[in-house]
Amino acid sequence: MSTQRPVALITGAGRRIGAAIARRLHAAGFDLVLHYRSSAADLQALAEELEAVRSGSTFALQADLAQFDRLPELVAQTVGRYGRLDALVNNASAFRPTPIGAATPADWDELFAANARAPFFLAQAAAPHLKAARGAVVNLVDIYAERPLRGHALYCMAKAALAMATQSLALELAPDVRVNAIAPGAILWPEGGADEAKQRALLARTPLARTGTPEEIAEAVRWLLQDARYTTGQILRVDGGRLLEG
Repeated sequence: MSTQRPVALITGAGRRIGAAIARRLHAAGFDLVLHYRSSAADLQALAEELEAVRSGSTFALQADLAQFDRLPELVAQTVGRYGRLDALVNNASAFRPTPIGAATPADWDELFAANARAPFFLAQAAAPHLKAARGAVVNLVDIYAERPLRGHALYCMAKAALAMATQSLALELAPDVRVNAIAPGAILWPEGGADEAKQRALLARTPLARTGTPEEIAEAVRWLLQDARYTTGQILRVDGGRLLEG
């Protein structure tokens, strides 16, 4: 099928921030290719919710982004389904501690594959289609790409690589494709829970004195894709002022 509506490919779309991005872009008129790795039930529920609003507007694709061959395949399947690609949102991520003295090459490979390698090579595969549509890329980085989080060196390094990839791709793909990133602060606590004292300490260093919401990240993604027509190579902090406190 082909569509006159813009099409966005969102990685890690089944849950949490990815699902919020999907809902916001769908409401803004995008047809969506929703990537997931293991959240099949969540993705199915999300797709059914969106299809009830607009039939034929979603297409689900499962892939492990660590498998390099799946990256160009995701782009090819997107274009094969809808005939175009206007936006790539690299939301999928891997996050876990890697204490110095215990980190392994396998940790390095896993965290860099999810947080840096997959977004770069997805953007490379998508570039010809995004150029044809004069589209855009939004990467989800992290405030910890700029300032390290203790015990998470490999995660921070991988997100820093993605921040530089954002700037490099913006330069390489201009003027036809804009490439920007969002650096969230405290939006959702880790699913395994977070120590309440650490939560209070983090919020005490956040000038807006609250966590952000997935919907606030989603609206920032939509703005960068649709409205920020003279913005490229930028990393937008959506962190409640968190880095102002150091």
